[in-house]
Amino acid sequence: MKRLGKWLGNLGVTIALVGGLVVWSMLPWYAVVALAVVVAAWLMLTRTGALARAATSIGIAGLPQRLGASSVIVFGIAGVVGVLVAMLAMGEGFKATLDNTGGSDTAIVLRGGSQAETNSVITRDQVPLVSSLAGIASDEAGHPVVSPELSQVVNLPSKADGTDSNVQFRGVGPAGWALRPQLRIVEGRKFTPGLREIVAGRGAQRQFQGLAVGHQLKLANQAWTVVGIFESHDSHDSELWADVDVLGPAYQRQAYQSVTVKLDGKDGFKRLKAALAADPRLKLDVSTTHDYYAKQSENLTRLIKGLGIVIGVIMGIGAVFGALNSMYAAVAGRAREIATLRALGFRGLPVVTAVMLETMLLALAGGLLGAGIAWLVFNGYTVSTLGNNFSQVVFQFRVSPELLWTGLKWALGIGLVGGLFPALRAARLPVTVALRAA
Repeated sequence: MKRLGKWLGNLGVTIALVGGLVVWSMLPWYAVVALAVVVAAWLMLTRTGALARAATSIGIAGLPQRLGASSVIVFGIAGVVGVLVAMLAMGEGFKATLDNTGGSDTAIVLRGGSQAETNSVITRDQVPLVSSLAGIASDEAGHPVVSPELSQVVNLPSKADGTDSNVQFRGVGPAGWALRPQLRIVEGRKFTPGLREIVAGRGAQRQFQGLAVGHQLKLANQAWTVVGIFESHDSHDSELWADVDVLGPAYQRQAYQSVTVKLDGKDGFKRLKAALAADPRLKLDVSTTHDYYAKQSENLTRLIKGLGIVIGVIMGIGAVFGALNSMYAAVAGRAREIATLRALGFRGLPVVTAVMLETMLLALAGGLLGAGIAWLVFNGYTVSTLGNNFSQVVFQFRVSPELLWTGLKWALGIGLVGGLFPALRAARLPVTVALRAA
């Protein structure tokens, strides 16, 4: 009967622990700070808290004698946090790059039902019809600011290992530059309309070979000269640009894939969308360029985040068992010390609190170490991955404060799980048995 009661008690603790971890994972930083303040106030202002504080100081003072076991907890949790933050930083960086692309003052027109430029077709006779629709802004000369565009995937060797990578080769119309004012030439000049000239994004130049100004590339069995490098700090940094009327014939493309337009005022998008829907000749969809590029990041970001969490959970389980073994060993090694404290009047709560605080302190140290390493090694690290257009998107890992906080919460959660059961064992340790232990 006693064994059944103990089993039911442990089951109740486990259920409460799982529920607590779920709540813990959802807490914002200010709630955690408030909780820490409450615990600190309890430790400082109550008699039971003072006993817990005294027991904790004794345990912490003995950490140098348990350096090996303590290191297992610290480095195990640091590994979990470092890998988790790095994985999430990759997704965050990719998402931030595409979220920074485009804006609410420009729109992209695609064939109805198309999710990306690669599966869209807009015929040449449709471009004048689109240009005449309401909601599109005009330049100083009264011409609609419209850029019919073409996207071609080409292979370039990467600088990392020399293997071929897919790179987006974009043909733009004369208004393409005005539609993206964030683009600026940082080396060389813009391409000349009508000539086989290329300008490359800075990100593409850093990742792929052959993109130095003055270098010639052989694409579509024709020689193209790189005449400039531009920076945009968004996904266009991964692209090569050329005149759309030169790129199309080179690849025998008789149609465009998208039309990017400047919107006329705050209600320009609404008017343009209504005008497209009202014209039966145009089976086209429109979205703001910001929404379009943000949507391109959703699937990959979700995949990377999911993988990061799965890997983090697997490593976290290993770290929990490491913490459990270490803390159980620490409790067993301190059995006489704990029994002495119990004999002196330390009740179960101060003993549980002391063991838990010791474990949480080690977990915090591991979390800070892992988060610090992830920030130093990965923040700003440049990589490229395949985007929705089947071409490489160059982006940087982004270790944000939110990700660092997520890593610390995981570390403290692992410490909570790893320290709770050894703490309960310490509190239940019979005083007479412990005093007779070696």
